[in-house]
Amino acid sequence: MAVNIDELLERVRTGLERVGPREAFAAAEAGDALLVDIRYAALRERDGLIPGALVVERNELEWRLDPLGSHRAPEAVSHDLRVVVVCNEGYASSLAAASLHQLGLHRATDLIGGFQAWKAHGLPVTAP
Repeated sequence: MAVNIDELLERVRTGLERVGPREAFAAAEAGDALLVDIRYAALRERDGLIPGALVVERNELEWRLDPLGSHRAPEAVSHDLRVVVVCNEGYASSLAAASLHQLGLHRATDLIGGFQAWKAHGLPVTAP
C-alpha cells in the first residue's frame, strides 16, 4: 500500500522519542547523546555548525554509525549509543533516525525543527 511522505513521517515518528533543541543540547553537554549533523555541505557552509556534532552526510549515515560496520566512525561504539540526528528543519532526520533503528541503534532519534530550531533557540553555532 502506497503512502505519501507526510504519512510516512507520521509513522516513523511514532517510533522515535524526538527531542527539542534544549534537551538535545543538555544531553550532548552531559555526554549522554551524540549529535549527528546530516545537512549537506552548502547548508553547513551557509549557516554554520553545531560545536561538537559529528558531521556525516546523509548518504553515509548508516555506514558511519553501524557499530559493527567496517566503515564506522570512532564514535559509533555501541547499539546503545543515543544518537540525535540533525537535519536542516527536522524532516529528513526523522527518516534517518528510523533507518538507524533498523540497524539496531534503538536510542536513535532526531531534533525537532532541526538546525534551524537549534539556532532559533540561541544555542551554540560556529560561524560559517
